[in-house]
Amino acid sequence: MPRNVSDNGRIDVRIPPEAKAMIARAAALSNVGLTEFVTRSALRDAQAAIERAEHLALSERDSLRVLDLLENLPAPTDRLIRAAKAGQTLA
Repeated sequence: MPRNVSDNGRIDVRIPPEAKAMIARAAALSNVGLTEFVTRSALRDAQAAIERAEHLALSERDSLRVLDLLENLPAPTDRLIRAAKAGQTLA
């Protein structure tokens, strides 16, 4: 989450007058205020961006490979064994 998010509920944005006019028109046609229209639109896009970033889609082949690896664990490599004995990470 961004660290510089103010908790006063305000977002200051500079946009060209033509863009503001178009957004205001769309808000009026939607029978909502400008703030509500912008908030709804931004939240919808924000949710979509978060879902794209946090969702992992596997092909059927890859899904089957993951399930196979979970059911039939490969033998640990020498590096993994050494790291486990040393209490270290693999990074």
